[in-house]
Amino acid sequence: MSLTSAQPALLVLADGTTYTGWSFGAPGTVIGEVVFNTGMTGYQEVLTDPSYCGQIVTFTYPELGNTGVNPDDEESTHPHVRGAIARNICTRPSNWRSTQSLSDYLKQHHIPGIYGIDTRALTRKIRTVGAMNGAISTEILDPGELRNLVEQAPSMAGLNLVKEVTTQEAYEWLEPTETAWEFSDSTCRDQQPRYTVVALDFGVKRNILRRLASYGCRVIVVPAHTPPEEILKYNPDGIFLSNGPGDPSAVTEGINTTKALLQAEKPVFGICMGHQILGLSLGAETFKLKFGHRGLNQPAGLEKQQVEITSQNHGFAIDPDTMAEDVQITHLNLNDRTVAGLKHKTLPLFSVQYHPEASPGPHDADYLFERFVQAMQQHKQPN
Repeated sequence: MSLTSAQPALLVLADGTTYTGWSFGAPGTVIGEVVFNTGMTGYQEVLTDPSYCGQIVTFTYPELGNTGVNPDDEESTHPHVRGAIARNICTRPSNWRSTQSLSDYLKQHHIPGIYGIDTRALTRKIRTVGAMNGAISTEILDPGELRNLVEQAPSMAGLNLVKEVTTQEAYEWLEPTETAWEFSDSTCRDQQPRYTVVALDFGVKRNILRRLASYGCRVIVVPAHTPPEEILKYNPDGIFLSNGPGDPSAVTEGINTTKALLQAEKPVFGICMGHQILGLSLGAETFKLKFGHRGLNQPAGLEKQQVEITSQNHGFAIDPDTMAEDVQITHLNLNDRTVAGLKHKTLPLFSVQYHPEASPGPHDADYLFERFVQAMQQHKQPN
């Protein structure tokens, strides 16, 4: 993109820090929590991940847009980020799967972006001070005026964003991972679905649903506000608690629903927000991380004394000091020792604080879907 034709843009953080750059995507003004993602690939999956609702994402990889965008890589029906921040933008993508440039894609979905700023300095700022609200604007180029708008925005702590991303109606998902992208020998794609799973949609990603289907599950996705008695009418073999945005402790309806569902003693598997919701329903508490974990190379491990390289995207974590005695930590984030996985000692309940569907990311944790299927199989067998 030629700087002579680029439109000026301004980024202002809540503490008054200002970055001047150039606009890509849509013009306008957006406010959200400014976070960073360290992934070197997968920007389209990040943009369309509902867990990023309410956030402006800084990409630490120095150039975005090289591979363009395409419909197959979307994790939901549209991007959920409030805005995007990049060092440099490629406006002429080179990839056989590309159908549109990144800038045109964001413009189509009315999402502003800013490029041409020092994203290394911004990332170090967030790591040092912590994630905070900020704003991108092509309309308001006065830092003081834009900061006034930022100061009026609510903090992510205490914010329930699930209601903005959950499905409005229940639907069935049977589509597995495409054969060309399948990486596991353990899937059951050639068989009819063997298990019915009800997925509570706190902001679910499509590739999570694809992995469940690949392992022989008929998935019924229901809104986050669905009453537990309605969920149990489907006679599910297992319950899945999906990823999602915002503060998990504010999702009181989801916590109460999960508590009620636990009484049925069916297998439960939670990912990310679902992990936190499960922990909260078992009596634990959560807290906000300083700058969160958002990237594709987060080491996790403990249970087998084996390290998994994982894809993570979350800003909250479970407080281990508040966990009940009948709940066991199975994984820790090996960077900061926060809880990355748990299971109940007697009931078939487990969860992880990362994304085993690997979209984008490594495949180390795909076995967790198979573990969920095995739990459902064991639960169906007569005693």
